[in-house]
Amino acid sequence: MFISHTSLILFATGAAILLVIPGPAVTYVVSRSIGQGRSAGLVSVTGIFLGTLVHVAAATLGLSALLVSSALAFQTIKYLGAAYLIYLGIRTLRSSDAQFAQPAGGQRRLARILGQGVLVNLLNPKTALFFLAFLPQFVDPARGHATLQIFELGILFAMMGWCSDSVWAVAAGTAAQHFRRNVRLWRAQRNISGGTLIALGLASAFSGSRAK
Repeated sequence: MFISHTSLILFATGAAILLVIPGPAVTYVVSRSIGQGRSAGLVSVTGIFLGTLVHVAAATLGLSALLVSSALAFQTIKYLGAAYLIYLGIRTLRSSDAQFAQPAGGQRRLARILGQGVLVNLLNPKTALFFLAFLPQFVDPARGHATLQIFELGILFAMMGWCSDSVWAVAAGTAAQHFRRNVRLWRAQRNISGGTLIALGLASAFSGSRAK
């Protein structure tokens, strides 16, 4: 390991604090868990995790700095991500009761949910900003291999995010099961899930920076 124990502890503490505060990824995972059950929520978590790994690779190769340095590229990705979340919200609101009330199952549906999770995180330039602004603070050039230090910290953050998001998915999916047999409550869940995704898209377009 190229990272000092002190830097590692400080980074893990700071990352844990950031992960505890719900952000776009958590909101997306919770909405999927409420709408389509724990399995869909956990698959969404995996998608978010894979998207984070792409950001880790980009930060390691220096692409995050390139993204942030280009205002046009940043704004383009930002609004594409916001539009995609709004699209998912509208699609959820327009789904039928029979379609929405069934938990996600089958390889095709789960693969689609996985891909959506990846896209949600890939089209979130705030994640790139996180790796650019937060990670370098814990890199010690004196220890050498700065690139490998960034990679190690990025993988640690991705794993921590995967664990914390999984807790949210299980908790939200378990709570949703208690309302699954009540049609009126289920329609309310659908409206909340769809509305949350739309609100998340709007927030992503107009809010400040937060990685998770």
